[in-house]
Amino acid sequence: MSRLVKTMMTSLAVLLIIAIAAIIVIINVKGEDDEAKEPTIDEIIEYSFESPEITTDLEDGTYVRVQFQILTDSEDAKEEIMKREFQLKNILIKELAIMTEEDFKSGLGNLEDVLRTKLNEVMIEGKITDVYTINKILQ
Repeated sequence: MSRLVKTMMTSLAVLLIIAIAAIIVIINVKGEDDEAKEPTIDEIIEYSFESPEITTDLEDGTYVRVQFQILTDSEDAKEEIMKREFQLKNILIKELAIMTEEDFKSGLGNLEDVLRTKLNEVMIEGKITDVYTINKILQ
């Protein structure tokens, strides 16, 4: 009978290990599917906010008019960024005030990144996922 008990215990242990491994695989595969899901263009449009055109001067006295499309991760985040329009303008004015004409021409991508980062610092509901420049005039 001792041999039968050892065989049953071994079989039970093997089945338990297989079950645990299967659960881990299922959880990880499901998690990867959720993360890999890219938003559709309709979702992107639904959760995006078009900033007003902002006209301000650069450090060297050059004037610039700029407008952004700000993508958020949810409807709540979109509503919040709409309410925080004054903070968006403030951040932009401060960032543009330290840029020269050359900085603006070559560093528009950096400005978008700084804007996204600084807006995320003030956001409570959701986050800013991307910022696109949709209009720019340099005078």
